[in-house]
Amino acid sequence: MRVFVTGAAGFIGFHLSKRLLEKNYEVIAFDNLNPYYDVSLKEERLKQLYLLKEKNNVFFEFFKGSLESFPTLESIFNNNKFDCVVNLAAQAGVRHSLKDPFSYIQSNIVGFENIIELSKRNKIKNFLYASSSSVYGGNIKMPFKEEDQVSHPISLYAATKRSNELIAHSYSHLFNLPTTGMRFFTVYGPWGRPDMALFLFTKAILNGVPINVYNNGDMTRDFTYVDDVVESIFRLLKKPAKKDPDFDNNKPFPNKSWAPYRIFNIGNSNQTPIMKYISEVEQSLGINAKINFQPLQPGDVKATYSQTSDLDEWINFKPKTSIKKGVKNFVDWYLEYYN
Repeated sequence: MRVFVTGAAGFIGFHLSKRLLEKNYEVIAFDNLNPYYDVSLKEERLKQLYLLKEKNNVFFEFFKGSLESFPTLESIFNNNKFDCVVNLAAQAGVRHSLKDPFSYIQSNIVGFENIIELSKRNKIKNFLYASSSSVYGGNIKMPFKEEDQVSHPISLYAATKRSNELIAHSYSHLFNLPTTGMRFFTVYGPWGRPDMALFLFTKAILNGVPINVYNNGDMTRDFTYVDDVVESIFRLLKKPAKKDPDFDNNKPFPNKSWAPYRIFNIGNSNQTPIMKYISEVEQSLGINAKINFQPLQPGDVKATYSQTSDLDEWINFKPKTSIKKGVKNFVDWYLEYYN
């Protein structure tokens, strides 16, 4: 199977590409290597993929470009035949969307439209894309279920991800394109993003610098280890969305359809207090953190918590890596990578 992975130099994209190559899948990788965070980390991830290509003698090719460039994407589609597309490229970050909204519109909406349109034209058998737990926005009923309404985003980032889900449904309906949206819940692990909490906490604690903890520490997250996310995507690749014969138009749940369209939560199904998360970092490092408590930031939510029974039923897998194991794996990687 040949898979087109966008955002392949990113955190999840790298881990997915690595898994696919280890399983002898053919991978066409795409990324713009933008400077939203340390480009050298992205380049090192790509280096790891090239090393794996040489070691296992598998097909891997990388293209640098932006989703916003339709001609660039069109050329790649014209010169390569894909079975599946996994769109993980996006402008990430809730807080950054308050500072630079236009980059989110370009990458997450214009770019998304480009790649789903080309997937339709090229009759892709399975189109998967990254959504986010952020789409649940102002919802307070826990746990978050895919059938919940998601009409009240509290950040532009969340709004763009919900837009992706709506655009995908229109393509599934109009063109019979199987689309699967994946609502990721706070993914963490080795090779993670430097702008995310675990990376920031670890770096600050090692340097003796206070860490900022928002909402005065009264926050919980459904932290999900990256290997569990990759396992979920890997299984979803082999099981495209199908039409739901029991779909009821009088009670139209937003996660299924009469069209080949599905949305799944991909989370650990645990609410971990942020202070517990910090405690695990402290234990892994053997150093106590200095904490600077801050108010809740605009666009942030107080809690996330996923229900993943639909995912488990669909692919017979449920993310389950413990916080203790996942944080230790990250810290071990961090200490080795940064010497």
